[in-house]
Amino acid sequence: MQYKVSEGDVVSVEKLAPSADGKVSFDKVLLKDDGKETVIGTPYVKGSVVSAIVAKEGRGKKKIVFRFHPKTRYRKTKGHRQAYTAVSISKIS
Repeated sequence: MQYKVSEGDVVSVEKLAPSADGKVSFDKVLLKDDGKETVIGTPYVKGSVVSAIVAKEGRGKKKIVFRFHPKTRYRKTKGHRQAYTAVSISKIS
């Protein structure tokens, strides 16, 4: 997925396996804008890294999955909670 972030933002992303110190880095940056210059990657911006710290891990709200087949009395209800990791953006370089 793609996220628009700046330093200090807290973003919920799909579940990550953080390192022992709780830091995560994202090196596949598509666009970088510092207010003066905009760099668009082809497909990624070379040398650009977004560093983040894991704030918390959790599971989202429950979504109901309902299956139904007409005329056969088939009804099945199931719930799903997607796991996520909340990261705090510390540095964009």
